Amino acid sequence: MNLSIAPSRWYRLLPVVFITYSLAYLDRANFGFAAAGEMSKDLHITPAISSLLGSLFFLGYFFFQIPGAQYAANKSAKKLIFWSLLLLGVLATATGLVSNIGFLIVIRFMLGVVESAIMPAMLILLTRWFTKAERSRANTFLILGNPVTILWMSILSGYLINSVGWRWMFIWEGLPAIVWAFFWWFLVNDHPGDTKWLTQTEKEKLELTLVKEQQNIKPVRNYAAAFKSKAVILLCMQYAFWSIGVYGFVMWLPSIIKSAPRMSIIETGWLTSLPFVFAIIGMLSASYFSDKTLNRKAFVWPFLLVAAVAFYGSYLVGTNNFWLSFILLVIAGAAMYAPYGPFFAIIPEMMPGNVTAGAIALINSFGALGSFAGSYLVGYLNGSTGGFGASYIFMAASLLLSAVLTLIAVKDQRVIQKENRLEVIA
Repeated sequence: MNLSIAPSRWYRLLPVVFITYSLAYLDRANFGFAAAGEMSKDLHITPAISSLLGSLFFLGYFFFQIPGAQYAANKSAKKLIFWSLLLLGVLATATGLVSNIGFLIVIRFMLGVVESAIMPAMLILLTRWFTKAERSRANTFLILGNPVTILWMSILSGYLINSVGWRWMFIWEGLPAIVWAFFWWFLVNDHPGDTKWLTQTEKEKLELTLVKEQQNIKPVRNYAAAFKSKAVILLCMQYAFWSIGVYGFVMWLPSIIKSAPRMSIIETGWLTSLPFVFAIIGMLSASYFSDKTLNRKAFVWPFLLVAAVAFYGSYLVGTNNFWLSFILLVIAGAAMYAPYGPFFAIIPEMMPGNVTAGAIALINSFGALGSFAGSYLVGYLNGSTGGFGASYIFMAASLLLSAVLTLIAVKDQRVIQKENRLEVIA
């Protein structure tokens, strides 16, 4: 890890970023456990309504990505994330208090709206603090909040539902975001120049490096031009198909495991956590070698292909061998998560700073649509077919398309640099 420029950035900023995204991610992941527990029975939720509730979050998440990213880029990512943490903590806690499906629908949608700003704002913040050679690892420390949260949440939620019920699970898992919002406010600055724990020399060296990196990127006039870019359009499609697999898996894995004979909610929690142990290893490894080689594409598409094959293999095994099918699901889960750091390093290397925020937000918005489709359609297929085979095929096909789109959309860095040099000469 290159720590030559301001080593304290890694120790002062990234743990705070990790914890923040971990708490922000919690509310979208624990719903699957409540659905596998007694919530559906207590609130008389049908399988169709359960699928809608699981996916509504992502519909709210879709609509407010670009406005949130614009605010973070032009005003303050710090302030936006502070208020988002407070509101999502309140809404997540309120989920444990509802007794009416109508209120639950509103809360799930509003949770998506509130959280929609956090991911793009975080990615924008990291582009101001970390250089090109560090960015894949920095992004990975952020997105590790996803699998690490599911890892501990799966175990904790199983015990909480078993001991105090699904309502108190939502309440106890919603309160920490409210408390942490104030830690975030006092620990994070929008720009390196705003902080007191960097020396003036470190600030200047970091700023100079970031400015030089922007000089090697082909100019893009405005958001409209960026959104028409072939690469951005393809990456939007790529991330949508990828997210179908990820969130079909995340939202419904507890129900898939719980359906096994004599499987308790506590055992379900422990088994659900296993894919995310390997996901963490995969993410750290992929981001390290991606930064070392500055090759992003080679650390994205192969993992998505492996995940597609693993889902298809799990379909072929079916219900005849639970443990073999489960091992394949573990492989699929780990492979889907491994490329996140390299993937989100592609955009700031492809687009100049004036349109990076919009491009990130647009791509993440299409990811939200894919997440909506994945969480809803996987739940629908599971309920309508009475099994999981159809949803495995659906997720496998989506991930295969995502791998192919990665190969088409992302150019090697050497090709990009050569094209830029030729344009400068011309």
